[in-house]
Amino acid sequence: MSSGAPPFDGGPPTTQALRLVSRGLPSLVFGLAVLAYMIAVTQRSSLGVAGVDAADRFAASATALSTLGVMQLAVYAAMQVPVGMLLDRFGATRLILAGAIGMAVGQTVVALAPSLEVAVLGRVLVGAGDATTFVSGLRILAAWFPPRRVPIMQQWFGNLGQIGQFLSAVPFATLLRLTDWTTAFLSTAALSAIVIVAGVAGLRDTPWRRFAGEPVSIGGAFAKLGAALARPGTRLGFWSHFSTQFPGTVFGLLWGFPIMVQGLGIDPRLAAVLVVAPVVAGMLIGPFIGLATARWPLRRSNLVIGVAGLQTACWVACIVWPGQPPLWWFLLTLVVTGAGGTGSNIGFDFARTFNPAASYGSASGIVNIGGFTASSATFLLIGIGVDLVTGGGAPTWEAFRFALWAIPLVTGLGIIGLLAERRRTRSRYAAEEGVVVAPLWTAVMRRIRRRR
Repeated sequence: MSSGAPPFDGGPPTTQALRLVSRGLPSLVFGLAVLAYMIAVTQRSSLGVAGVDAADRFAASATALSTLGVMQLAVYAAMQVPVGMLLDRFGATRLILAGAIGMAVGQTVVALAPSLEVAVLGRVLVGAGDATTFVSGLRILAAWFPPRRVPIMQQWFGNLGQIGQFLSAVPFATLLRLTDWTTAFLSTAALSAIVIVAGVAGLRDTPWRRFAGEPVSIGGAFAKLGAALARPGTRLGFWSHFSTQFPGTVFGLLWGFPIMVQGLGIDPRLAAVLVVAPVVAGMLIGPFIGLATARWPLRRSNLVIGVAGLQTACWVACIVWPGQPPLWWFLLTLVVTGAGGTGSNIGFDFARTFNPAASYGSASGIVNIGGFTASSATFLLIGIGVDLVTGGGAPTWEAFRFALWAIPLVTGLGIIGLLAERRRTRSRYAAEEGVVVAPLWTAVMRRIRRRR
């Protein structure tokens, strides 16, 4: 690492400045950030394969069981604004370490919980700790890689982190089956110790500063938050994340396993594998979405709309399919759902490009609220829908068929918000930069005419 005055001090790093950094350091820091996010996803999604066990352990109905996921994600979403402000104040490394400690404590509470109420408290702590990790990792990427590469690295970061869902779906599920609830959840809590040791050893906020936070008053922090929220590009990122991220989260964190085992009658061992199908699909599709985002930055919203519409269409087909959908179609739906999860990262690219670097923490926190607000609402709507059909009894596919209408309902709300904020964003962009973004069909027709 070079010495002397840093050529980067809070603003986006230039390619020329980053050439002064030792070649292997960005990859090392990227790997450590991915490790932290991977463990956070493991902690977050561990409940997904334990949903049936949780219902038995706490004698909970579908609506009561949904409170485990709702409270975790509600806290996650609510924490995004203060986390964004804390990120600007204290820097990414400190927040990642604090989050790892919070998740370890939360999973320990879940492991030892004698009742559903105590388990909910533990998942609240997990949600609070988890809330610090993703946006902090995004801040690190923005500081260690050239602006042109950041959208691609964001996709790799988001997708590699989802390996944590595989860890919860297969090793954790196996451990839960071979041992017991307490042992399995205490084991996941211990994983956070790895993040703490690795973070202390090697994480750095920027190539030139270990901790890159800036002292700011409470009033100044709220002013920065208000300025980020006032930018329509930030709100466009919020609705982009809202529209695309939640089906995969709802499936992976709680309802996927019950839908497959109790609703579709899939063998639990196969269901444990299928839980990670969206993750694998997202890892394969994500780099292409990142390349498309970097290649056509003025058409990012069209990409979001396309991904959201496609995954919603697949879920609606599952709902209206006569009888139960065949396994091949359900698997295709999970693949498309994985594309939705990775497509939600486009929302953070809106936050990055429409905000100054010093406000990126606040802006990305606002964006991250979107998908998890949608997820919390969908968690609860599915639980209520299942109980309305079954009267609190064992879920059936007919009950899930009714409850899953929550997905197109919430997606429709998100697309309405996205279209409204896209219009405001494009108007402001035209006024400030002089760039007029024509409708997609107009741009396509112009390109066709040029080729002719």
